[in-house]
Amino acid sequence: MSLQNGGGRGFMAEINVTPFVDVMLVLLIIFMVTAPMLTQGVDVDLPKTRSVRTLPTGNDHMVLTVNKDGGIYLDEYSVPFENLVPQLQSLVVAQNKQLYLRADKDVPYGLVVKVMGEIKSAGIEKLGLVAEPSDQGVKQTNKPQN
Repeated sequence: MSLQNGGGRGFMAEINVTPFVDVMLVLLIIFMVTAPMLTQGVDVDLPKTRSVRTLPTGNDHMVLTVNKDGGIYLDEYSVPFENLVPQLQSLVVAQNKQLYLRADKDVPYGLVVKVMGEIKSAGIEKLGLVAEPSDQGVKQTNKPQN
């Protein structure tokens, strides 16, 4: 008596990879759909200007954000104003990264200048400012109200 199935062949010793490939493709699709939702940042309404370059991609830069409530964030992490200089020195200067400043258009100019002073005292000589492109086709005029 042999252990063969009805077709006269022996047991199949190969692994069926079709279910494995199916599961991997489903996981890949789930990852591709959810990955853009995971990138959250600080909500800032940037000022608009005519000539704007895009931020470089990669890990060679950090973004310092000042939101309209006066909160300061280094990338997505909140930083108290008192700890700004040590954080900048350890995360930007020590790692030789470029720093970009994003400030909400409703932030008082004095606060932006204070933050820029702290950046300068941390030893950062080059600072990029982030803005949004303006609407070229729409002209805005300020008319006095009566």
